[in-house]
Parts: sequence; C-alpha cells; structure tokens
Amino acid sequence: MTGFFIGNLGLYFTAPTSTLCASMAKPAYKPQFLLLIGIFLCFFTGKSSQFGLETDEFWLNEEDSEVNMVQSRRDSSRHCDFTSGKWVYDPSYPLYDSNCPYLSTAVSCQKNGRPDSDYQKWKWKPHACSIPRFDALKYLAKMRRKRIMLVGDSIMRNQWESLVCLVQGVVPMGRKKVTYNGLSMAFHALDFETSIEFSWAPLLVELKKGPENKRILHLDLIEDNARYWRGADVLVFDSAHWWTHSEQWSSWDYYMEGKSVYKVMNPMIAYEKGLTTWAKWIDLNIDPRRTRVIFRSMSPRHNRENGWKCYKQRTPLAFFSHQHVPEQLVVLKEVLRRMRFPVYLQDITTMSALRRDGHPSVYRRAMGQEERQHSKDFSSDCSHWCLPGVPDSWNEMLSALL
Repeated sequence: MTGFFIGNLGLYFTAPTSTLCASMAKPAYKPQFLLLIGIFLCFFTGKSSQFGLETDEFWLNEEDSEVNMVQSRRDSSRHCDFTSGKWVYDPSYPLYDSNCPYLSTAVSCQKNGRPDSDYQKWKWKPHACSIPRFDALKYLAKMRRKRIMLVGDSIMRNQWESLVCLVQGVVPMGRKKVTYNGLSMAFHALDFETSIEFSWAPLLVELKKGPENKRILHLDLIEDNARYWRGADVLVFDSAHWWTHSEQWSSWDYYMEGKSVYKVMNPMIAYEKGLTTWAKWIDLNIDPRRTRVIFRSMSPRHNRENGWKCYKQRTPLAFFSHQHVPEQLVVLKEVLRRMRFPVYLQDITTMSALRRDGHPSVYRRAMGQEERQHSKDFSSDCSHWCLPGVPDSWNEMLSALL
C-alpha cells in the first residue's frame, strides 16, 4: 500500500500500488473503418435503481450547453457517408410500439403524457444512399452465437433500451431471459444463442471512494470496469458527458494518476488521459480477429435558452446556423488515431443535433392532469431521448454497417 497527503488539506490517502500495463510505442495510423454491427438486445424492466444506476444524477441535468455537431471524414468512394443527410417524415415508423415493456420510465414519453407523437416518425436519410429498414430477425441471425456489449453512460443505456425494443417482438416469450452480474446485465435470445449486454461505465476508467468518502477518479485504472468487457464479440462504447459536468454536478472530488492527486485539472486533459487508458487496454487485451469495437460519438444536448430548449419542440431542425465541433470529439479522434486496434468511430452527433424535438423534456416522468396544465414549470430533460425515437436511427445505422 502507498500513502500520501493531498496538499494542505490534511487528508491522508492509502492506495494499492497496482500498475497498469506498460505503455508501448505505437505507430500512428488512422483506424480502418470496419463494416460492422453491434446487435444489442437488452432486457429492461423500467427501474434504473434495479441496475445500480441511480448515481446517474445527470439524467435531469440542466447545464447550459451548445448544440454540438460534426461530420466524419470517410472514404466516399467505398462507403456512403451516413452522417450527411436529413430527417424525412415516414408515417410507417416507429419500428416498435411505445408500450414496449422494456422501456424505462424516463424515456417513455407517451406513457408520461406527451401529447404529440410525430417525433417517432422521422427517418434519417443520408444524401448519397439509404439506410435499410431495421429487420429484427435478420439482425439476430447475423449475431447468432455472439456476445454483444454496450458500455457507457445513461445515453448508451438509452440506446440499449432502443435495441431491446427493436428486437424483442420477434423473440417468443419463454425463449428470452435476463441475467445480472454487478454493474453489467445481459438479455439472452436463447434460440439465437445471443447475449446482448449493457455495462455501466460512464467514465470508462475507475471512480472509487477514498478516505472520508472522498471520490477519486483514477485516470490510469480501468480493470474493475473492463473485466466485464472481456470475451465480447462486439463492443460499443461512449463516454463524454460526465467529463464536462460543472462542479455542481461533478462525480468526483479529486483526480488521481499514479501516486499524484489533483484537485483541479482541465477537463479535456483529464478526458484525454482517461481515453488513453481505455485505448491501451483495448490495444493490449482485445483481438481484432475476434472482436469488433465501435466508439459512438457524443449525443448532443439542446439545453440553450436561445431557441435550443427542447420543451414543446415538435419538428426537427432543417439546417444549422453555425457548426461547432465538440472538444470531446477532437480529443477522441486523436486518441483513436494513435491506437493499433482498428476502432470504428460512429458519428451520430450531427444527425442528432437536428432533433431538438426528440427529448423527453418535461415528460421524463408521469404527470397527473393538474401537473400537465402547469408542465412548463417543471425541469426539462433535453439530453436523453424519447423512445421510440432518435436512438432507433443510430441502431439502424449500425445494422446497415454490418
């Protein structure tokens, strides 16, 4: 054990002297863009506390944030650019009923009293190609005997629930089950021998309690989370929002790297350090011949007062008055560029930034008739997504990539 003091605070910490895998010099080359898919079936009962996820206080976070968007650069001669397109109204959507039993309360906007439903009927149409309609049986057949895992924060969980509902209708009762293992849970489609899992790791690296219940974010430790990821055939990651929450919403009191402890650090420097730890783990532990890895770009929030608030928004935006590349995406691309492992970056930021109408807003919880008459007085969730809704298009894109 190693002991140390934090500045002049008089706090003494003890920590195990475990060492991460040694850094290795890596040739810098751009990740190959693999045609791949994560088929993620999950089983959800609608209570976040069942999965130990109640710490995700940012489900209701109302931080002011610019709408972030960016488009991926891709080899247009070989691949259609799914990130460049528009939302088109399609009355044949949604792809599943809003009464899907695996939706959590916070995204069940129809059940919670949202009066409009057109937000469910928009399909993403790339300019130079089309994304095939999601086919649940084909999707499951392609993932037969595979273990699929989605890893990240509550917005990844939002996408996970979407996948559950996209596929659950073709899996007969009695031929599906759900199992739990710590912060990981899995839906099993028995006839396909497929497990679709979700692993709660919003920062990817480890967040632990220290002396006096101080919360320590270990920028160079990851194995406590990564042990759940071993053996997966498809891994889909996201991590962005928790790194930039204001001090009021921060999940930690101190950063730690090696034996050094920091009270303050530039969030993007911390993010780069955390992602680098993740990248080293992937490079050293995952076999690209067996496992495909996707990193989904950040989901945009529409929290700004000057026209971006999501409350009572009914239609997508047709265009942007400005473009803003989020710092998180700049950092992520640079970390991916340095990796040996060919990670596919799925950019959903631009397409989702157009959908200010797709958030739960005040319909993140069920409201009585009297409350609905004063709904504007309640806080809005302009970060997560109503389901059916926008994450269904993310999953259609993933299916098309395979």
